[in-house]
Amino acid sequence: MTLVKLKRAVWLVLGIATALSPASVVAEPAAALYQQHCQACHGQWRQGATGPALLPESLRRIRQADVASVIRDGRPATQMAGFGDRLSEAEVTALADYLFQPSDVELSWPATTINAHHRRFVDASTLPDTPQHDADPLNLFVVVEAGNHHVNIMDGDRFEILERFPSHYALHGGPKFSPDGRFVYFASRDGWVSLYDLYNFRKIAETRVGINTRNLAVSHDGRWVMVANYLPGNLVVLDARDLSLVKVIPALAEDGHGSRVSAVYTAPPRDSFVVALKDVPEVWELSYRDQPPLTPRRLPAQDLLDDFSFTPDYRYLLATSRKAGGGQVVDLDSGEVITDIPLPGMPHLGSGIYWQYQGRWVYATPNIREGVISVLDLETWELITDIETLGPGFFMRSHANSRYAWTDVFFGPEREAVHLIDKQTLTLAHTLRPMPGKNAAHVEFSHDGRYLVLSVWDEDGALIIYDSETLEEIKRIPMNKPSGKYNVGNKIGYAEGTSH
Repeated sequence: MTLVKLKRAVWLVLGIATALSPASVVAEPAAALYQQHCQACHGQWRQGATGPALLPESLRRIRQADVASVIRDGRPATQMAGFGDRLSEAEVTALADYLFQPSDVELSWPATTINAHHRRFVDASTLPDTPQHDADPLNLFVVVEAGNHHVNIMDGDRFEILERFPSHYALHGGPKFSPDGRFVYFASRDGWVSLYDLYNFRKIAETRVGINTRNLAVSHDGRWVMVANYLPGNLVVLDARDLSLVKVIPALAEDGHGSRVSAVYTAPPRDSFVVALKDVPEVWELSYRDQPPLTPRRLPAQDLLDDFSFTPDYRYLLATSRKAGGGQVVDLDSGEVITDIPLPGMPHLGSGIYWQYQGRWVYATPNIREGVISVLDLETWELITDIETLGPGFFMRSHANSRYAWTDVFFGPEREAVHLIDKQTLTLAHTLRPMPGKNAAHVEFSHDGRYLVLSVWDEDGALIIYDSETLEEIKRIPMNKPSGKYNVGNKIGYAEGTSH
């Protein structure tokens, strides 16, 4: 008997024993509790089904006590019901502990499984190819409402919600857009990729490409979607028209060692995807010029480089490096590491931004360990200054038409604060506290830069719209943990000051 069959038999016996002896439920193993109450939605092996995957790799950012609370009380506005009326407190605790234990079965997600999860809801070619609404299609905001797993489509001129629909669990890595801005692509932590039509407000297709997904990127020609997976460690290439599977590419180093994939980015001037690997000292570039991006160009690195940003021309890659105590710069043309960059703590380069300062490009990055914004010269690679903040932050945003760069204190005790940095003096100009006691994080500008939208990342949170010059508050829209907001025009134009 195989191990899998043996475990099924054990769970079956346990279930029968429970039915025959109600008193035995107190001692029922957590694995059996899971099979009885959870597997229908979350999958027999915790890899996810209609509900998210319940594995350590998927839950690592959630406290075990919070998981126990969800088991006991459920989640409002979702299909997750509470089990406090059926499980004792000891059983709730045991079940929460079980979810943080490694899986007993090999975790895989092969091409056959991806194909089995592919759903095409409508042929996009049969729908109108012009916007079926009166909003500016380049000034729409896609707003992720993380507290109840919904997406809002907001008019960026009137700041009104035009459409709202449920998403898969924990959208991650930021949605990406087709080159014309018509379609938006979402990736959830538990591997679901969805395609949505912003002209017609219709979901076009979806598929599940893995168990723990980091992010996705869309080729600049609009032909391909590439998805980065932690579990299993691979890249998945999809047809951008309907999310049908093109290829699964295992993340194997040249010496055969496997790796998780931290992220994938598109580099438009290079007609390529650039891939960050978590566990092997390589950077990958996959060209999509005239072909599906299937063969990686391997760039040996001097360290593990798993968080990236680019210079404005996409020639140079800025990457975090443990060895350098900050970061390294990779010349994507030559494939060589050309220098270390002096950065303190743990810079979050993926949220860094660049702008013109005294006639040259500079790059600024928040830091998730220290209260500092580091500003680098992109010609000399020298550190210009460190700007002290009230604590470690996560996001940084600006716009070519704004004098300020906005950054948060996401990981600090004063999470209610948001800083405005004057981009020409490189000093803190203002500190705002939009909703005292609540976490202020992540801004996105309107297409023309006249307004910006800030998240108050709380269950009783809100979107707050500001005039970007006067800093006057224009409007508040109540929301449940609004997280990322993404302006169509800024994203498809790879605008200065926004994440790519």
